[in-house]
Amino acid sequence: MLTDELGLVLGKENILENEPLSRHTSFRIGGPARLFLTPCGIEALVAAVGILRDAGEPYFIMGNGTNLLVSDRGFPGTVIAIGKNMAGIRAEGNLITAEAGALLSKIAAEALRMSLTGFEFAAGIPGSLGGACVMNAGAYGGEMKDVLVSARVLTAEGDVKTVSAEEMNLSYRRSAFMERGDIVLEAAIGLKPGQPEEILGRMEDLRRRRQEKQPIELPSAGSTFKRPEGYFAGKLIMDAGLRGAREGGACVSEKHCGFIVNDRGATAEDVLKLMERVQSTVYGQFGVRLEPEVRLLGDFHL
Repeated sequence: MLTDELGLVLGKENILENEPLSRHTSFRIGGPARLFLTPCGIEALVAAVGILRDAGEPYFIMGNGTNLLVSDRGFPGTVIAIGKNMAGIRAEGNLITAEAGALLSKIAAEALRMSLTGFEFAAGIPGSLGGACVMNAGAYGGEMKDVLVSARVLTAEGDVKTVSAEEMNLSYRRSAFMERGDIVLEAAIGLKPGQPEEILGRMEDLRRRRQEKQPIELPSAGSTFKRPEGYFAGKLIMDAGLRGAREGGACVSEKHCGFIVNDRGATAEDVLKLMERVQSTVYGQFGVRLEPEVRLLGDFHL
């Protein structure tokens, strides 16, 4: 039986059945996964993926769940959550190496402790390192491609190898990991010596700006749409008259129109309907196609 085989490499306590994914996403939305795994370490993760592949079991790799909209029907396969059980961080010289489940905020705190600058932009991003590498996450003029040196990955063929920053093909919210199906296991971040007071000041300034301008008090998946070339998604949405637009419990944030928030027990269908309405309205008024930044998981046949 699949759960028995997985239990041998993960421990039964790290396997949940029919686990609601709403408990694991920042949107607080999503039906159950057939199995929900939380491996404790790279070896256990590699072994579990091998078992799932051999069994023909569909699986999805999840980080901190901050950029994910899960179907109300859930996911009829296995979700592997790379989180606090794989969150080791170590620093040596100007290099910080962290496992994929390490939170960006924790890595930024380590950089501050080591008086290293260059990672301040990521201090307020609520995601984990693996997802940030895959999406080339960024904020306030910085992005992961500015600091990544290398990464250890599990390839789609089942091999563990180290890839350089150049091999990652990082661009705006894209990477070779996404295209090849590689799983990021850990990554090395190259920073520069700095002054602790200046590093802390920059982090606090960005945190203040985030609190003032973003609806962080409500469940969301961050920026809903990618930035179209030459435009800002939030301004297009605002100019289209969609501030506060609603579908069920999902709403275009009054505070920042680039965010769709869950403020009244929204379903995934509420969010997706609102996303499609926003895309249609913006395209109709401005001829600009908004591409989702949020990733979808599960069956979304409305």
